[in-house]
Amino acid sequence: MKIPEDLVLVGHITGAYGLQGWVRIRPYSDDADALLNARTWWLDKPAMLDVEVMQSRMHTADVVAKLMGVADRDAAEALKGATVQVARSHFPALSDNEFYWIDLIGLEVENLQGQHLGSVRDLMDNGAHPILRVTPTVATEDKPQEMLIPFVEQFVITVDKAAKKITVDWGFDY
Repeated sequence: MKIPEDLVLVGHITGAYGLQGWVRIRPYSDDADALLNARTWWLDKPAMLDVEVMQSRMHTADVVAKLMGVADRDAAEALKGATVQVARSHFPALSDNEFYWIDLIGLEVENLQGQHLGSVRDLMDNGAHPILRVTPTVATEDKPQEMLIPFVEQFVITVDKAAKKITVDWGFDY
């Protein structure tokens, strides 16, 4: 099978779960919908290969899954350390004004005054809401090295994925 070009890293296998060949996956997101909904995962151990997901479910903060061809605990343990990737096209659909973090990374950030603040380098979660980590295109003394902008309606005015731009009510001096 050809490796999809839209693979997204969503977690890694931490070991076996039980005796019947189930694996335990640590998702890289609090919301493991992509892992739970995709029927095909791509693992990088021993080499990049696709595996069919027979069953998957949440177990505490992890996902446990039964994969086709993984018959026992030894086979599951052999996959420990493998990264799990899912084709972006297999992610669940989102409602309006919902975004996957992966879709926001790289977008340009501009404020209401038309000033270019930088681009989204990453996001982080502080427990209450996500925070955009914005890096200025050109770092100078009068511009911070990084801006942390809460991803909440009060500050994020629009997200235009087509234009690859986020408009915020934020300034250099915040």
